[in-house]
Amino acid sequence: MSTDGWKNFGKYGANLDPENRHGKIVLARALEDALERMIIEGGIKSPVTTRRGLTARMKYLTTTQGGAQAMADAGITAVPKTISAWTKGTQNPLPANLDAIDTAYWNLRAANILNNPGAFKQHLNNQGKGTKVEIHPINQDVVDEPRRRDNLRIRTLRVRYVWDDAVDAMIAGDVGKLEEIWDDIIADLDSDWGAYTYVRHIGLGA
Repeated sequence: MSTDGWKNFGKYGANLDPENRHGKIVLARALEDALERMIIEGGIKSPVTTRRGLTARMKYLTTTQGGAQAMADAGITAVPKTISAWTKGTQNPLPANLDAIDTAYWNLRAANILNNPGAFKQHLNNQGKGTKVEIHPINQDVVDEPRRRDNLRIRTLRVRYVWDDAVDAMIAGDVGKLEEIWDDIIADLDSDWGAYTYVRHIGLGA
């Protein structure tokens, strides 16, 4: 696609592939995926169906602020005596309650990380080394043949200094700020930057 094509995205068919999106949208999605990985990888590994997994989840839910509400939101209606028995391991919840306990645990963990995103920012900042950003160009197959740029390739950058603002913008849903950040990132691609205003996929790996 020509420079005119990037400014008028979709004019030559690029929008026919729903995965071809503005970088700010794909960046937000990449941040959400990275956050989800962090939530899961740092969470309790043992399944809720095991004694260890159940008691660890119940300890978190009963000692962390917001735990009671998380259980209620997950549909747990057990009385305090039963909650205590689950936590001590003297009574096993029914399968439906096991599922609800697991849901409550992961929801509370996610909410706590979102409310205190410092660890996520620290992960992306990577002690000042930044995060590797892998940028996949749009799918050119849907673009009118005379306007295709088949020479576009996956680009990889080591990006620093933007992650505090990027995480705040992702959490706030500030698309305008995400657009500014994406413009800053692709500026490092020099004259090729315009071809990566719209992309198909962004991978993040510290």
